[in-house]
Amino acid sequence: MDFTPIRRLAEEIGAECGKVIIGKGEQIRLVLTSLFAGGHVLIDDIPGVGKTTLVKALAAVLGCGMVRVQFTPDLLPSDIVGMNIYHQKTGEMVFSPGPVMTNILLADEINRAIPRTQSALLEAMEERQVSVDGVTYPLAPPFIVLATQNPVETETTFPLPAAQLDRFLFKLSMGYPTEAEETAMLRAVGDGASFQGLRPLLSPERINAIADEVRQVRLADPVVTYIVELVQATREQPDLACGASPRVSRDLFRASKAYAALAGRDFVTPDDVKYLARYVLPHRVLLSHQAALAGREAAAVVEDVLSQVPCRETGDALAYEREA
Repeated sequence: MDFTPIRRLAEEIGAECGKVIIGKGEQIRLVLTSLFAGGHVLIDDIPGVGKTTLVKALAAVLGCGMVRVQFTPDLLPSDIVGMNIYHQKTGEMVFSPGPVMTNILLADEINRAIPRTQSALLEAMEERQVSVDGVTYPLAPPFIVLATQNPVETETTFPLPAAQLDRFLFKLSMGYPTEAEETAMLRAVGDGASFQGLRPLLSPERINAIADEVRQVRLADPVVTYIVELVQATREQPDLACGASPRVSRDLFRASKAYAALAGRDFVTPDDVKYLARYVLPHRVLLSHQAALAGREAAAVVEDVLSQVPCRETGDALAYEREA
């Protein structure tokens, strides 16, 4: 199957988003990877680096509905999933959908909501449905949660529990722009970004079709083995109290397919897996008490795992294509 059109489309999406957000091509590609892999993304960075701008630009270019919810301590689960409201004329309870009934849910500063409200997203993120008073309501695909959080402020915040973090395929940051990028940003959008001028290049129907195509990307047996060995190795690390779950293996498998398709390939290489593992694994493992006291970070432990688990080099990419 020829994935060149998907690669060209990804480049076009990056260029269109680049009209309002400069120098974030890697982040855009990762969000697209998550979208086509059926995952969700947690963007963790300080205020003012473009987290919300990235999401709004992508929503405009993807041609999808987006709802932004400002997470606060007084936000209730019903404010997310919806509630049943009594209808006086009919005398019946009528379901009033919450903002989760959309294609792109921007959960702004998700760690400011109480744990009970945070957990309201668990069913939606994993099963693409919500349950209210015993009745289940499916979410129309595509559905992706793009959540932001500020790692600097700790007052009136509630750290995401492991179960919630495990629902996010990627955790990434925006980072500071380079001098050239910041100069270009001021010249392009210094007076304010206009999202109305962005061309919608996709639609929900086309996104769903691409997601189906992505499933046709092939993984050779050595690549599947590499994924399993990486995840298994996290469970044997002395610096980790809890390694990655089987859900991580599944997500890395899916994300690798989407990432390869966006690169225009119909097969996955170990370098695809190795690159994505840095965004998939660190937030989904738990440091041991001793490692945390010693100041180790989960990302550093993941780097140890990547250096310890061997994989064949991508110089033999044709061999992977044949084996796949």
